[in-house]
Amino acid sequence: MDQVPGSPQDPQGASGLPGCYRHPDRETGISCTRCERPICPECMISASVGFQCPECVREGSGTGHAPAANQPRTVAGGAVTADPRLVTKILVGMNLALFLVQLSVGDRFTDQYDLLGRAFVPEFGSVEGVAEGQWYRLVTATFLHGSIMHIAFNMLSLWWIGGPLEAALGRVRYIALYLASGIAGSALTYLLDEQNQPSLGASGAIFGLFGATAILMRRLNYDMRPVIALLAINLLITAFWPNIAWQAHVGGLVGGVIVGYAMVHAPRERRSLIQFGSCALVLLAAVVMVVVRTGQLT
Repeated sequence: MDQVPGSPQDPQGASGLPGCYRHPDRETGISCTRCERPICPECMISASVGFQCPECVREGSGTGHAPAANQPRTVAGGAVTADPRLVTKILVGMNLALFLVQLSVGDRFTDQYDLLGRAFVPEFGSVEGVAEGQWYRLVTATFLHGSIMHIAFNMLSLWWIGGPLEAALGRVRYIALYLASGIAGSALTYLLDEQNQPSLGASGAIFGLFGATAILMRRLNYDMRPVIALLAINLLITAFWPNIAWQAHVGGLVGGVIVGYAMVHAPRERRSLIQFGSCALVLLAAVVMVVVRTGQLT
């Protein structure tokens, strides 16, 4: 899916909204404050008042700003890039590549990098886990998967939700959101799950993207019903499907909502401080959870 969930599909749909002047298939209720052309989230660039289109920002005539101030920016203040899905493509590629390694090497590779609290692993003949100082498992587990269906579902969700979100936030902020959500999900799983229960998957990070997407759509006055319905379905699956680490989903979702809100609502004058400060806050909470759980297990 190449659009933010819930965005219309044709230039003049049932809502009667115009199509973006650069992407006619995307309806939008936002227009450039200078030329008044309709612009979609991928094209809108924050201005002192409202949003401007890339052409007006590049021209920058009569603004009185320094040339660097006229560089195209996303709604969250990130740089507009030629390929707004590049990071999402890399993330999908990394997950697929590591899944192939899992299939090739077998359980020895997976057991070395999945999320494990503290347990004796016969294959290694030793006690392994985050409580043993293997904190890297909090990150590596988010790039591993347990089955073809598992990775297929997660990668489809990542492509559908992640691509438009990356375009709206910019690469650096998108990476920060993804990692903070994934680590928050891993930390809550480590805190609440059984110490000998291994866990893996990108679901925590993806639920963080869900939460941030809902915040973004609310900010842009989009119809939120599709993403809310999709999120509700995923939460129901989390609650009733066996062998799913609900802690990762909840932790990732909460982390994504916190970071996503800061990304799209931070005031311009303190934007970077608030945006990346929110990431630091989520990571600090994750560290606290990890330290508390480690103290319980050692």
